[in-house]
Amino acid sequence: MSSGAAVHADAQDDARWMALALSLGRRGMGRVWPNPAVGCVIVKDGRVLGRGWTQDGGRPHAETVALAQAGGAARGADVFVTLEPCAHTGKTPPCCDALIAAGVARVVVAISDPDERVAGQGLARLRAAGIDAVTGVLAQDAKQDHAGFLLRIEQHRPFVTLKLAMSLDGRIATASGESQWITGPEARRAVHAMRARHDAVMVGAGTARADAPSLTVRGLGVARQPVRVVLSRTLDVPRSGPLFDTAQTVPVWLVHCREAPPEARKAWADAGARLLEGADGTVASALQALAAQGLTRVFCEGGGAVAASLLEAGLVDELVVFHAGLVLGAGGVAGVAALPDGALGAAPRWSLQRTQQIGADTLQVWRRGERPNLT
Repeated sequence: MSSGAAVHADAQDDARWMALALSLGRRGMGRVWPNPAVGCVIVKDGRVLGRGWTQDGGRPHAETVALAQAGGAARGADVFVTLEPCAHTGKTPPCCDALIAAGVARVVVAISDPDERVAGQGLARLRAAGIDAVTGVLAQDAKQDHAGFLLRIEQHRPFVTLKLAMSLDGRIATASGESQWITGPEARRAVHAMRARHDAVMVGAGTARADAPSLTVRGLGVARQPVRVVLSRTLDVPRSGPLFDTAQTVPVWLVHCREAPPEARKAWADAGARLLEGADGTVASALQALAAQGLTRVFCEGGGAVAASLLEAGLVDELVVFHAGLVLGAGGVAGVAALPDGALGAAPRWSLQRTQQIGADTLQVWRRGERPNLT
């Protein structure tokens, strides 16, 4: 084999092992905030010695888990990790120091960590210890997987997925307000799986009043539930029903404005909810408040007014749209409330990532600023 072919083969191997690390990291999505969901693989002579991903609550880190599996065999091995190993002491020692102590030969990193406590220091310490440290392998995939963590650090907001479950003509309820259920059981089960991969499930006060939702993950054997978030300027949310009654056992956070009545604040606080004050009542300030509490990935389930506010502000990163095979007509409730009128050419365009049939319904996933990936 020529030297050029050997380099190409090495690059292919690096990509293969990094893809495995990324798949492992995704297991932590929705379970590790405020930390990133990192994956790690330790390899020597083509054999996996250790695998790890960030554990529930953010500790232990992926590298620590993988090193524990590999033990002494990690000496001289290659390590593939989806985010730069941490270089600061928090609840655990720095992962870069653990890798140095283990005597690994090479560390391949997908992307660097923008957190000022790391920001290149992890890679620098590895190199100073004589370890071959490279970065940029499957970087675009890693940026997508870590988008919530990156957005929280760089833009002080979480990654937002907006889910819409609509009729073929874009309605989420009949004219009388009936909405349960537009989509079938298979689609609803898929939504529960999506909830589980996010730190929080968010709705507006109107949805909380109209549907009395529980917003929990059910039927999948999930023990760690996402935070349930309600956006309500004046806390005009019913003080009965699933959210109020279970706030002591499953987290409920309410984002409100300064004018929220003290009596309503006390009632919800006594019920076990956490109250967050948004700076100016906008969805942007609400997301900033959530990010300040450590949330990195938020799954928004409406209603139409919240959906419109997020879209107008350019704060939706991913659109998940379920279409059911029925038509409700113009009298039905629109999936997205009115947006400011403007030229068609100025409307933001979305890129279709995938489409599939789920039961009797169809699912489409769209992203902002992404190339289509329809394979």
